[in-house]
Amino acid sequence: MRVKRISLIVAMLMGVASSQFSIFNFQFATAYAQINTDRVMLMGRNALYYEDYVLSIQRFNQVISAKPFLAEPYFYRGLAKFYLEDYKGAEQDVTNAIERNPYTEGHYSLRAICLINQKAFERAESDYRKAVEINPLNQGSWHNMVLCQMEQKAYERADSSLDVMLRQWPKEAECYTMKAQVRFAVEDTTKAEEWLDRALKVNPYEGAAWSMKAMVTLNRGKYKQGEEYLDKAILQMPRNASLFVNRAMARYHQQNLRGAMSDYDAALELEPGNYLGHFNRGLLRAQVGDDNRAIEDFNFVLEQEPDNTIALYNRALLLDQTGDYKGAIRDISAVIQEYPEFWTGYQARASIRRKIGDTYGAERDEFKVLKAEMEKRTGTYKSTGKTRKKSERNPEDYNKLVEEDTRQLDKEEYTSEYRGRVQDKETDIACLGSYVFTYYKRSSQLAHFIPFHRSVEDFNKTGQLPLPLFISNIEANAPEGRTKQHLDDIAAVTEVLSDSPETTGLYLRRAMDYYHTRDFDACLADLDRAIALQPLVSLSYFLRAQVRCAQQQASSLTISTQEKTLTTDERIAYGKALDDLNRVMELEPDMAFAQYNIGNIYVRLHEYDKAVEAYTRALEINSRFPDAYYNRGVVYLLDGHLEKGLADLSQAGEYGLYSAYNLIKRYSKTK
Repeated sequence: MRVKRISLIVAMLMGVASSQFSIFNFQFATAYAQINTDRVMLMGRNALYYEDYVLSIQRFNQVISAKPFLAEPYFYRGLAKFYLEDYKGAEQDVTNAIERNPYTEGHYSLRAICLINQKAFERAESDYRKAVEINPLNQGSWHNMVLCQMEQKAYERADSSLDVMLRQWPKEAECYTMKAQVRFAVEDTTKAEEWLDRALKVNPYEGAAWSMKAMVTLNRGKYKQGEEYLDKAILQMPRNASLFVNRAMARYHQQNLRGAMSDYDAALELEPGNYLGHFNRGLLRAQVGDDNRAIEDFNFVLEQEPDNTIALYNRALLLDQTGDYKGAIRDISAVIQEYPEFWTGYQARASIRRKIGDTYGAERDEFKVLKAEMEKRTGTYKSTGKTRKKSERNPEDYNKLVEEDTRQLDKEEYTSEYRGRVQDKETDIACLGSYVFTYYKRSSQLAHFIPFHRSVEDFNKTGQLPLPLFISNIEANAPEGRTKQHLDDIAAVTEVLSDSPETTGLYLRRAMDYYHTRDFDACLADLDRAIALQPLVSLSYFLRAQVRCAQQQASSLTISTQEKTLTTDERIAYGKALDDLNRVMELEPDMAFAQYNIGNIYVRLHEYDKAVEAYTRALEINSRFPDAYYNRGVVYLLDGHLEKGLADLSQAGEYGLYSAYNLIKRYSKTK
């Protein structure tokens, strides 16, 4: 009998569990949901936090089947659908939540953002009104309601809502900036500029206000001053591609081609699909003789807009320059077919035809041009200015940089609590994540930095786990189908443990299964048992600390949109995680990852001095640990130690964490 049970586990590893066993497992899961919906609900929220949306929806389905009268599972299932961009399905789920509990502001806020994504701005405004009735101090709901009103061109309502916001938050520069935006919308530029000046008086670092001032200045042709304003906007909003595109145009008008090229490169790094960035960079590359890379830019434009004849003609000239005469003739012919009186095109095609020996074709093109000149056609196009508007498609303007038809203000973004994990929303400068033990990892941007510790390698060699254990701070979700295998393995290991309850390896194995199915309570119970049986295994303590932190971070995903501070229970849980990691350091003094994770916990507890000490100890163990340099640099910046922070970020960049250079560029200008 015992052999049979062990064989069943082996079958689980190979993914060939019997259909009878799968049926049993499904029935067990269904019964389990009916018995303990609170726990299944928590598992669903854990999966949601870890962006495993399909698994989370399955968990919430179980809760809804067992207790369809609860609002919470509908809300969270709607949130999972929102992340999957199923906005209609999310809206329906949140509507079900509202029918069951109409007194929670978060319900209305989530449904509103779903409606915004469906362009249903009037209904979204109505939901935000409900939200602010429940909680009048939620600035995000007021902000989004104003934007919905502006989308409907209900400028008087928007102005009235902003008056309420200014009374409540008189020191919030954003309110003044939005006032300015309303004034711009009704073409009251003078009043708009007054509001912008008031915004900058309240907060001289308000990037949106500097961006708006730049647009006004550029529209007046004051390119030098516009560039200065854009410098200040970019300093505060370094991830906004349109700011770089606008500054590139300002620099181009001042003959600063090198600076313009640099800005287009930066814009396309942030937004690879930016049309203006590719088109204009292609023209600039052509001007400096970088023909092959200019062709790449125009290829991109033509993939997006195959009928863009101006891009086609520019590519033809570049193909001619690089010796692809057939390709050049093909492109020019397509342009001439669209514009039969494009005489410049005929001249260019004639020149190329002579290069390949097509004298007859060249003479025909030249005759057309000569005949046109002799007839002295009226209405000859006269080109003026250095740029053209995006909607203007006269091929005679082929060598002009492109601007938007009107220089519009940057559109305000809707604020949302529902944008990724909690730790990603805490601050503009955030620490990198902790290292975890996992079966699944994403590839790291640091190809030369491979997380490694001999204790993990030694444990993998024992064969106690069905899959190799990795150390990673870029964890991936289980591939499709793996969740079922984990559930099957849990059942198989549970059966074996009923006969051999003293087997530490099986508890660790089942703990990993529970971890990847996001059942943190069960995972902790197994780790407690494993540690009690064998207290000198460092991996058990590391895993327990990992799960305790994951459990607390997942619990931060709440319905309330109010900023959440750490509770006493959370602080106790993080304290226990610190105890576990300190135990790891006693057993494995050279495990830099554990020491690094200690630093991350102290950051979450806002104990920055202790965090710095922890990162420093991690670097004493491994002096080439880029994440530790990066996080210590961020902590120094948060604590006001600019020089130390920039030095650490520079070291992180040197070891391959190139994102550090964005922070260096931003914060070095504040010195």
